[in-house]
Amino acid sequence: MSLTLYELGGLEDRRYSLFSWRARLALAHKKLEPELVPVRVSDKAPIAFSGQGKVPILRDGEAVIVDSWRIAEHLDDRYPDPPLFDGPSARALSRFVAGFVDRQLVPRLVPLLMIDVMSIVDAEDGAHLRRQIEAAFKRTLEELSAGRDKEIISFRRLLDPVRVTLAKHEFLSGAAPGYADYALFSLFQWARIVSAYEVLDGSDAVSAWRERMLGLQGGMARSAPARIGSRGLA
Repeated sequence: MSLTLYELGGLEDRRYSLFSWRARLALAHKKLEPELVPVRVSDKAPIAFSGQGKVPILRDGEAVIVDSWRIAEHLDDRYPDPPLFDGPSARALSRFVAGFVDRQLVPRLVPLLMIDVMSIVDAEDGAHLRRQIEAAFKRTLEELSAGRDKEIISFRRLLDPVRVTLAKHEFLSGAAPGYADYALFSLFQWARIVSAYEVLDGSDAVSAWRERMLGLQGGMARSAPARIGSRGLA
């Protein structure tokens, strides 16, 4: 078995793709240890073999799987124990959670912190990301981050459905973590890697859940180079 995961890499070995973190957490859940290959956002030549320009990419022997969701499905089909999805219903619900994160949470949080990404990538990657984000939002990174102390309150309100679940369960998936947890946690892991701005209130149940997630797999996520600090409202 030969496994290789391609993911975005920044300065000081910071791996800052939230979608790559979903794949990495899914692999760790399966107790699989792939070779991790960093890719610069401004140089996609190393992943040309995949026929596209995005990460994560998993190479599993001769198979090449692109997209974090497809990687999760591939892993659960090929390496069923322990499962990421406890049956078809859990797979469908995990897809819903991933969609909620991607469509509702990512667009609200990522623009607020993109200015901080500039300090964890080199000048060429920074210029590439700045052009990409500013073209998408029609505002400068400085403008996007200017009101984040106010905007973060709105972001936190969007987490109310998560709090309802965590009031009854240790994890979104129940008594143990599953892919739904990894899909949401990947956003918070991205935030702590790229920025010292605290996006959660310390008394929030979601913050306690994040701490549990950071401790999984021997503290793999916690040990990643990160910038989390004390700025913000928490």
